Amino acid sequence: MTEVATSPTSAQLLVVVDPIARRTDGESVRIAKDVLSAGATTKVCLPEGPEEFARALARRGSRRLVVVGDDRALLRTVSLLHRQRELGGCGLSVVPVGGVLSLARSLGVPTGAVAAARAVLDGAERRLDLLVDDSDGVVLGALRIPPLALREPRDPRGHSAGASAVSSVHPWLRTCQSFVRTLATRPGRTIPSAPTAGPARLRVEVDGVTLVDLDQPVEAVSVVPGRVGSAEVEVRPASVGAEASPLRAVGRAVTVSGPDFRYRADAVVSGPVRTRTWTVLEGAWGLTLPVTGTGRG
Repeated sequence: MTEVATSPTSAQLLVVVDPIARRTDGESVRIAKDVLSAGATTKVCLPEGPEEFARALARRGSRRLVVVGDDRALLRTVSLLHRQRELGGCGLSVVPVGGVLSLARSLGVPTGAVAAARAVLDGAERRLDLLVDDSDGVVLGALRIPPLALREPRDPRGHSAGASAVSSVHPWLRTCQSFVRTLATRPGRTIPSAPTAGPARLRVEVDGVTLVDLDQPVEAVSVVPGRVGSAEVEVRPASVGAEASPLRAVGRAVTVSGPDFRYRADAVVSGPVRTRTWTVLEGAWGLTLPVTGTGRG
């Protein structure tokens, strides 16, 4: 995070209320609107879906943008403004409302409706770094690559190996298996077990230097904000006997490649992909935070 900028000067606010926030906590939405309206000239927009949400952002004009919603609404807003190449010149304020608020909290935004709305009115803009990938995706908080899920081997017809072997011996079992599958798909009958996970083989490069290569299986990879203009990368190698020490590096560009892998950027899971590069953009976006708050630094 770079230094604190001057306090916002515009008293005209465009308050965009995410539809999920209205459904999950209408009382907090009402409180936030009351506090904001008492301290500034506000225009409230109530979009019903993603397209209306995007149109509201595009039509904000000179008004300061205030988003009322959870982490997903915040991430959607930053993503849209980044793709429109308007993020750098658009100061953003957030009133967190909803069930998923860990990202907003980690950025230093108060999670109470009254405190967050007052921070919008009395706070100051802080410039924050942004992690951007080569497909124009953004990461505001943490990026994580979890272990690969192990799947049961399948034969060329798409059946699991075990089921194929049984059916080849007893063809009449196919009718029974079909009946059992029908019962299993009925709601409330079964709870699917979570897939087990195993090490991944990935090449991780930080500013062009290889931190770990494909010949060393890893349990997990994480990328989190570091000093201004940099990211901290940690790779946990798969343990063989004694626990292996994590590998760490700090840099501006992180490239991960290897067999198909999925990754979690903030609260969104993406992939599978075979290679992806994330680059830190220093001070790429502005977020209004309490003057006394520490935020992310």
